[in-house]
Amino acid sequence: MAERSATVVVAATANPHKLAEMNAVFHGAIELLPRPAHVPEVVEDADSFVGNARLKARSIVAATGRAALADDSGLEVDVLDGAPGVESAYYGGGDHDDAANRARLLEELAAVADEERTARFRTVFVLARPDGSEVVAEGTCEGRIGHIERGSEGFGYDPLFIPSDSDGRTFGEHTAAEKNAISHRSRACHALLAALRA
Repeated sequence: MAERSATVVVAATANPHKLAEMNAVFHGAIELLPRPAHVPEVVEDADSFVGNARLKARSIVAATGRAALADDSGLEVDVLDGAPGVESAYYGGGDHDDAANRARLLEELAAVADEERTARFRTVFVLARPDGSEVVAEGTCEGRIGHIERGSEGFGYDPLFIPSDSDGRTFGEHTAAEKNAISHRSRACHALLAALRA
């Protein structure tokens, strides 16, 4: 039986960590072309993950005339009413300052007991096409926020996030392969592949 050819799309993200995680799951079923250097970052001013992903994907389609894949991801902490949410990358006051973001989160949760530190990572993908159609897919990973940073793997909030589907280690203590097996981004990737096959 002949293999299906890869779906070729332009990646909206310039984050090498995200690209590596996505490529590891797609296994060539989706071929991600790098975002052209002349295409600037998009202002992410929507109030939802899907809204921001759509803004980015449509911007790439407009700039390149090709199908584009964009994601928006973040951490939702229940006791903080879903914060940092869409502001996850800027939570500490800077732009993608991971250390500052983690420091603020720990400060916000300083007096919060273990059983109330529930949280989830969420990823939403939008694959937008030049004809105006799109495919939306989502993945989540439930867990809780630790009291101290542990591990040096991954990025962002990984040293604080303890996934429910694991053994008590933070994502920062998981190998890339271990994280990809259960992560929100991996689950969103699989959901996107399933939607494209349907």
